[in-house]
Amino acid sequence: MIIGFDAKRAFQNQTGLGNYSRMLICGLAQQYQNVRSFLYAPDMSGEYKSYFSGYANISTRQPSGIDRHMPTLWRRYGVTFHLKGDKVDIFHGLSHELPYGIPHSIKKVVTMHDLIVWRYPQYYSAFDRRVHRAKQRHACRIADVVVAISEQTKSDLINYLHVPESKIRVLYQSCDNIFWKPVSEQEKADAKETYKLPERYFVCVGSIEERKNQQAAVKALAELPEDLHLVIVGRPHGTYYGSLMSTIRRLKLTDRVHLVTNADFYDFPALYANAIASVYVSKFEGFGIPILESMCCDVPVITSKISSMPEAGGDAALYVDPNDPHDIAQQMQRVASDPQLRAELVEKGRKQREKFAPEKIITDFYNLYTTLCPEKED
Repeated sequence: MIIGFDAKRAFQNQTGLGNYSRMLICGLAQQYQNVRSFLYAPDMSGEYKSYFSGYANISTRQPSGIDRHMPTLWRRYGVTFHLKGDKVDIFHGLSHELPYGIPHSIKKVVTMHDLIVWRYPQYYSAFDRRVHRAKQRHACRIADVVVAISEQTKSDLINYLHVPESKIRVLYQSCDNIFWKPVSEQEKADAKETYKLPERYFVCVGSIEERKNQQAAVKALAELPEDLHLVIVGRPHGTYYGSLMSTIRRLKLTDRVHLVTNADFYDFPALYANAIASVYVSKFEGFGIPILESMCCDVPVITSKISSMPEAGGDAALYVDPNDPHDIAQQMQRVASDPQLRAELVEKGRKQREKFAPEKIITDFYNLYTTLCPEKED
């Protein structure tokens, strides 16, 4: 079986979409040697190139000649000229889109992570709304299978894009392999020193933007004892960062809120593991990968009781109203003051995370691929 992947984000994206792409591509190559993958991406420079270099059953394709100067057009149209020559059986768009002109003989799969551009259009410029919506409509229309990463995303696909339910498969995602390995005491100590971490802190991981709602966690912290701190790990997006800083100053929390905007990805497990708990009070998510990352690092989770977050957290998380800082503060205080509760949440998290183990997710995808191309199954 030969599978082509739209791999732009596998090489360039440092957060959720990139992690999802790398997990699936590398996991498939490792677990199923009979599968050959072609990665199509306009730019393969950067730190993630090494992820794929060790696999004999992964090949790469980039634009050449004049196409190098038109990477967006190549990705949208030019990729399809490679597919027949590479004898691709299935083409999988890993993040909301598929190129135009894929031959009818090739099965098409697209993963839809969320439909936030439809639900919350105010988070996007008018131009970006038009572009993203057009790509999503096209991909869902031509795909043989639309993969939703949660039941929430499946529901949105039906409600907003009117995708037939029979065309949708809910296949959850996992997180990067680094989160599935125990964090050593030395790694925790090194992270404390590198990032000047306080002794007792909650960690809040995610891009610093309005939807991620870090301000609610900051307001909650203001209600808690002064020995408790908040470490926000993420890269700033748009004007929200300035608003967040204003809130921190207004509440006189500059000594208790620590922003880590340049963390090395390999340090993320230790940033989680040193924390009392993870606070992830997003206003909406297609899945909520920091919830799973937290559970993999044996850290209790406080998260929103809306959208897909309960799917990710199961009975292993404490749930709050993301628009109510007092509710958030109460659950943070509970976790900080009750070691037994923390231990119970960690134990439940160990069971919950197994639903999203990489091996299980990769097997689910392999079964989907072989259903689409049964004659290729070995």
